[in-house]
Amino acid sequence: MTDILLTGQRAVVTGASSGIGAATARALASAGAAVVLTYRSKEEDAEAVADEARREGATMHVVQADISKPEDCTRLFDETDRLLGGVDILVANAGVQKDAAFAELSLKDWQTVLDVNLTGQFLCAQEAVRRFLAQGTVETSAAAGKIIFTSSVHQGIPWAGHVNYAAAKGGVKLLMQSMAQELSCEKIRVNAVAPGAIKTDINKEAWADEEAEKELLKLIPYGRVGVPEDVGRAVAWLASDASDYVVGTTLFIDGGMMLYPAFRDDG
Repeated sequence: MTDILLTGQRAVVTGASSGIGAATARALASAGAAVVLTYRSKEEDAEAVADEARREGATMHVVQADISKPEDCTRLFDETDRLLGGVDILVANAGVQKDAAFAELSLKDWQTVLDVNLTGQFLCAQEAVRRFLAQGTVETSAAAGKIIFTSSVHQGIPWAGHVNYAAAKGGVKLLMQSMAQELSCEKIRVNAVAPGAIKTDINKEAWADEEAEKELLKLIPYGRVGVPEDVGRAVAWLASDASDYVVGTTLFIDGGMMLYPAFRDDG
């Protein structure tokens, strides 16, 4: 079995000041990659993630970027070129939620979520692909470049009260698949991870106390709520040659949430 080794590779992880992004940056660094992580507003949190990795001997840099802005995406990859000499892996992870009942959802909140969760992913991925094509194949990887999107179980499960988020994640699914179809002939691998319930600050109300967690577990056949490291390890595998034949796939990291556990007892 091929080990998860990313020695000599260069990665960008967006939205990595906390939660899934931070765990992913740490997992990539642990596998040997040099990492640039981005934050939009929480510089101290991002620097804390990087400092922890540096103490363990990793190469990790912090760059501020609002990935919904094309100029910030270009600057991010220019900075990565300057800091690391190029890029081999993009983890397009940054995302936001602006929740409301459908009839009360403002156009501003609809647009904000689409701008970050879908358009921002497109902008970063497009910039990464341009760099991959310019670089060509590299000695440290079987692929010329790897992109992993952070999607969600809600690319497939409707989510009342969160229509902007679900619409964006549904878009990410077909963005990823269409890119994979087009770019695999260039030796660029495009995949996604789709987390289910993960213990992050954004959904803390759903698991912070015993009763809330008990209700949440009704949706998870495996019987536990996920942690960011569950996703980080999966992303590191998708970025490595251990998964070199995996193209255009969404890896669900959800403890079985996509199995619709309400139907376990004959519906």
